Parts: sequence; C-alpha cells; structure tokens
Amino acid sequence: MHYYGAVYRPPSEAYSLIVQCTLGCSHNKCAFCNMYKDKKFSIRPVEEVLRDLAEARSYERRIERIFLADGDALILPMDYLLQVLDFIREYFPECTRVAAYATTKAIERKTDEELRKLREHGLALVYIGLESGNEELLLKFNKGVTAAETVKNALRCKAAGIAISVTAINGMAGLNGDWQAHAIDTAKAVSAMKPEFIAFLTLRVYSGTPLHDWIETGEFQMMGPADLMRETRLFLEHIDSEGSVFRSNHASNYLPLGGTLNRDREALIQTIDAALDGKVRLRRAVELGL
Repeated sequence: MHYYGAVYRPPSEAYSLIVQCTLGCSHNKCAFCNMYKDKKFSIRPVEEVLRDLAEARSYERRIERIFLADGDALILPMDYLLQVLDFIREYFPECTRVAAYATTKAIERKTDEELRKLREHGLALVYIGLESGNEELLLKFNKGVTAAETVKNALRCKAAGIAISVTAINGMAGLNGDWQAHAIDTAKAVSAMKPEFIAFLTLRVYSGTPLHDWIETGEFQMMGPADLMRETRLFLEHIDSEGSVFRSNHASNYLPLGGTLNRDREALIQTIDAALDGKVRLRRAVELGL
C-alpha cells in the first residue's frame, strides 16, 4: 500500500481500508483548514490505486468498508471512479460500504445519471462539509460555495440513492460573531437535507491559516466549552431531521454526544444542560490535543 503525506478520514471510517485516489483537496482554500497544505492537488494513476487494492486483498481476508481518500475523491472522472468501484465489487464481495469525501462543486459536476451510476456500481456514502448554513460565514471562511448550493447537491446525491453525512463546525462564528445565526441557519440547512448522518466538529486553530491570523489580530475570538454547548443546544432546538443520526464524538469535541433525531433531541439537550450545570464531565483540553 502506498500513502502520501498525512491521511485523513472521518471517525466512522476508523476501521475502513483507506485508499488514496487523489492527493490533497481540489479546493484547499478554507480559512480554518490546514489538512492538505502540504500537498498540491493531484490524481493518482488509476493503475497504482488498483495495485494498492490488490495488495490489500492479498493480506486481508475480510474488508467490509473502503474509504476513497483524499479530500475530494468524487472530483475524479467517471471512468476512473467506475474502474475503482468495479474492482472493489469484483475482488471485495464482502465489502458493504464504499465511501468518499465529496465537495459541493465535485457533486455539481456530475449529472444526475452519473450519480445514479456511481451508486449502482457501489458508492454508498459521501461526506459533505456544509460547515455552516450561514452564507456570510461561508464567504468569510472562503468555503467557495453557498449553503444553498450544498443543500441542492446533497439532495441530488440522496435522489441517486447515495447516503450523505453532513459536517458542521461548532464555534465557527466565534464569540464575537453572530453564533446564534450560525446555529439556526445551520439547523435550517441540515433540516432541508435530512441527511442520514450529521457530524458536529469543533473549530480548531492551526498556524498558517487565515483563522490563526484573525485570532492574532483580535478579529476573531474563540468560544469556550460553555459557549460551544449553548450553540449546539440552539442548533438542536431548531433542527428537524427525522431519522438522522447525530454525532459530536470527534476528537475536537469537549462534550461527546450521540443520538437519532428527532427522537433523541430532548435527551441530547438535557445532557447539554447537565454539562452546563457541571454534572457531566467534559473532555479536558489536553485530551483534545490543545
């Protein structure tokens, strides 16, 4: 197997075989992100990827999940994706899920028929970074797309039978920003998508990013644990996404939460309230790597 640079995957892909089809991210301009700054976006030759898959097959008897990395595998041409998916179907018959990160622009470049074809050939799940439903915040953080565009293209994936996992970032507005608008607008956008999975991450600061510079100049103030929990609470109060699995169990989160909406909404809110009252232990900064 060949891996180039740091490799990232969602928490739910912890036990998946990770195969790098692309290196880096096709956008790579978000003001909060440093994940792929060490890589220039490129596409690995499909022959190399198939050799990696063949090697994995030779030493693993059973591989049930495969994740196509790096940051935006869906940007790949259709013939490339179909070769990889068909190889997986033939040589990994026990594989129950093939997943990948997908930017909104990458989805937009695929026709409805192409999305359906990807599903037919085995692509089961895509991870989409909404980050916020607030258009002003998306512009500030140079996301490159609007919330409305993300909602539209996420729904296209669902219509094609591809499950979606949507990521939002807790604390993205900052303490000195309109965090209430961030929470409510994000809840509205997620409600419109009704994704199979909702993942809440907490904003982190990395040197070399515009966000780091904003903090240095005082333009942006990070939110503390209590403020972050209040923002999550407000999001949950406004979300309407029946059947969506909600998780905030990422390594960046002070308070791990998990449940199924809308059924567990009140229980999640009660857990937050208990944490705000000091009755539930929060992860310490050292546990978050801060």
